[in-house]
Amino acid sequence: MWGIGVAVYFVAVIFRTSLGVAGLDAADRFHVGASALSVFSILQLLVYAGMQIPVGLLVDRLGTKRVLGIGAVLFTAGQLGFALAPSYGTALAARALLGCGDAMTFISVLRLGTRWFPARRGPLVAQLAGLAGMAGNLVSTLVLSRMLHGVGWTAAFAGSALAGVVVLVLLVLFLRDHPEGGEPAPVPRRGGPSVRAQIGDAWREPGTRLGLWTHFTTQFPATVFLLLWGMPFLVEAQGLSRAAAGELLTLIVLSHMAFGLVYGQVVARRHGARLPLVLGTVGVTAVLWAVMLAWPGGRAPAGLLVALCVVLGACGPASMIGFDFARPANPPERQGTASGITNMGGFIASMVTLFAVGVLLDATGDDYRVAFSSVFVLQALGVTRILRLRRGAARRERERLVAARAEAAAAAV
Repeated sequence: MWGIGVAVYFVAVIFRTSLGVAGLDAADRFHVGASALSVFSILQLLVYAGMQIPVGLLVDRLGTKRVLGIGAVLFTAGQLGFALAPSYGTALAARALLGCGDAMTFISVLRLGTRWFPARRGPLVAQLAGLAGMAGNLVSTLVLSRMLHGVGWTAAFAGSALAGVVVLVLLVLFLRDHPEGGEPAPVPRRGGPSVRAQIGDAWREPGTRLGLWTHFTTQFPATVFLLLWGMPFLVEAQGLSRAAAGELLTLIVLSHMAFGLVYGQVVARRHGARLPLVLGTVGVTAVLWAVMLAWPGGRAPAGLLVALCVVLGACGPASMIGFDFARPANPPERQGTASGITNMGGFIASMVTLFAVGVLLDATGDDYRVAFSSVFVLQALGVTRILRLRRGAARRERERLVAARAEAAAAAV
């Protein structure tokens, strides 16, 4: 059952990241510049981020199967619409539809895992779901890019949309929300806090805000590189072939999968390693990014590009540490809300950077040095907020731990 849900998420990530290997082709097809091209990804991420908290509520009320089914219909229609779009406006609408469907998948898969596996396996199940998503990114980089330049735009995107139909059929025929006899208690419709109060209570916790800024600061450089600007930068500014650029993007995905396993084990064994891992990842990323942009002649050596792509692979796993700050700061009834707030951080940073890079490229005549320097502004902002929130979050986390231990001791007595 969980495998069916993961398959839906896998296909959603293929569709989500498909523009990353088609940016140059999209600019030619729709006759747009860099800033207009960035709007594709910005709109898609805007819809995705805005849907995080509503999707959590939908899963609670409608069940996993229905929400995943709606998501599969929407992202498949979006991918097919993007294949057939005759104009820039129609293509934008298709990407927005895709983003809406994509937003319904990951939270649903996490909930499916809690229903079909014991609680002690929760971290492993969530980690494997994330790895499946990165495998989808790998497929879009390796397979879809070759299809695009082999059979053309329409055939490649329309053909890939068939994968959405396949997983939708599997979902409808076989998926069940929970094992027989494992139906969860119904969600009370009255008597609980309002949605506004629930969000406000979660936001007032320093750990929630620290989680958001951690996600904000760590995730976006790799997302921006993979989702849109990596391929044009490597081809146009660094003079690489499309095949070589695709291999570097693939390296980011593989590095992400490896670092995900390492960071997960380190944080599980040493909770105090969370902040050093976050700040270390941001620092190394910033240094390599700066060296690449400042390299004499503008074209960095292959070794430096490889090192940068390896480090960019650590950005995603570092962003997941944000959830480890938000989780202990909130009681069980606010976990979904806190996770939704945290998850929006990286996508907000990605949207801002995607737009800034596009505008700066148009304003400077495709000067990637200037455009890519916008990354440092958001990193500096994020690190400042992390440093300001870390003590308050640590204090509240200790208070909650002491209270939980006292409650457990009283219950034992």
